This record gives sequence, C-alpha cells and structure tokens, in this order.
Amino acid sequence: MRKEECFYLGKIAKKFSFKGEVLAYLDTDEPELYENLESVFVECDKHLVPFFIESSSIHKNDFLRIRFEDMTTEEDADAIMGNAIYLPLNMLPKLSGNKFYYHEVIGFEIEDQRLGVFGKIASINDTTAQPLFEVINGEVEMLIPMIDHFLVKIDRDNKKVIMNLPEGLVEMYL
Repeated sequence: MRKEECFYLGKIAKKFSFKGEVLAYLDTDEPELYENLESVFVECDKHLVPFFIESSSIHKNDFLRIRFEDMTTEEDADAIMGNAIYLPLNMLPKLSGNKFYYHEVIGFEIEDQRLGVFGKIASINDTTAQPLFEVINGEVEMLIPMIDHFLVKIDRDNKKVIMNLPEGLVEMYL
C-alpha cells in the first residue's frame, strides 16, 4: 500500500502495558468510528507495514488502546513508538455538501462568483492559524483562506470549489 492511497489516522503515542499493548492518538473528531478495525498500516522506515489488530478500545476520548497480533512485549511496542498510522482512503466516511477532505479538492478548479475560474488548487497549507488553498494560475501562486463564510459550494461533479471572496483578494495576485 502506498502512502498516497491512504490517510493519516494518528500515531502510536505510548505503551499501555508490559505485554505489548499501545495507545494510539487518533487525529479525528470521531474516534469511535475506528474502534473495531481489523488492521492498520504503521509507517516503519518510510514504508507502510500492515499490522493486524487482536483487540482495541477507545481510551480517554482521543486514544485507541490496541493489542496487535504477534506483539507481546515492551520491546515489540518500543519498536513502533511514535510511528504514524494510516488507513486506506476508501475507509474515510463520505462527506457531502460543503464538507470536504483536504486531499479531495486537490486539482479542483477554484471559482469566484464575481471573477469566474481563477486557478487550480495545488495543495492545502494547514500549518497556519487559518488553512489556505494554495492556488496556481500560470506562474502565479495564490493563497486563498479557507473560511466557511467565503465558501459557496463544493461541486464534486464538475471538480470545482466555488467561493464568494472579498473584492481585491484575487486581484492582488494577478
């Protein structure tokens, strides 16, 4: 399985017992969706390795307590401590309306109601206080704030994000 075919679920945060159990921090608003998984992919040396789950349960809201098959010692758990865990993209719950996953809109055209189509979404920068669409228009890169108030529609059929942006925001780049 390649990383591009998966989504980041969280990471192995700490050991839970001396019998190889671990706590995985889940980066999600709905951890209960992932309580009964059969397996996950653990990133080991930049490769995704399948790990099969013997048992799991929610622990203190954001953590998943996991007992992996064939992992029975603290040393086994130490070997994957801090590693990221992933699941295949097809396991993401479907979103509709104006809710979207960041990876889902990459490559979509971005359109302003006033100006029309002004570029293509190349990536999303979520390292800032406000996530930003990184939009490419020829040689010009634009940063467009992902603010719900500006978002009019996610048109999945036509691969477009339609926005109502403040006057001057796009023009400042062009």
